Amino acid sequence: MRFVITAAFALAAASSLHAQTATQPGADYSIAAPIAGSWTYAATTDGSAATFRNLSAAPQLTVRCIRATRRVSIAKPASAPAASLTLWTSNASRVVPASFDPTTAMISIQLAAYDPLLDALAFSRARFAVVAAGSPPLVLPAWPEIARVIEDCRA
Repeated sequence: MRFVITAAFALAAASSLHAQTATQPGADYSIAAPIAGSWTYAATTDGSAATFRNLSAAPQLTVRCIRATRRVSIAKPASAPAASLTLWTSNASRVVPASFDPTTAMISIQLAAYDPLLDALAFSRARFAVVAAGSPPLVLPAWPEIARVIEDCRA
């Protein structure tokens, strides 16, 4: 009986800890369900872009190649500034300084085209997450459109 109570207490403590750290950099989203929607790819005048839209067709995340600077921008809608975005993939996670554009209401980060975090994003198993402080995690399906944009910036 004592073992059952101890195990139940440990499970409750772990569950509470997981709830508290769900938006922290060390959080694990490997079993989180990605939101429903789809990715689209499009060539742009300065590179290319992949945009994920939810079932209401509202953009949730855009991954854009800016070919002239060999940088990849990742942007998500936001109602307020955030100092950083955390990118979580199945094999890497990093907090990246972000900027907020009030005219577009978007938080964005930029990474060099050969940043290893982009490889982790392109090869993430089934899902990845983008987290801004003070907002719920955005868990998205990992589709090939992201890899295509990254490769466009490397070509």
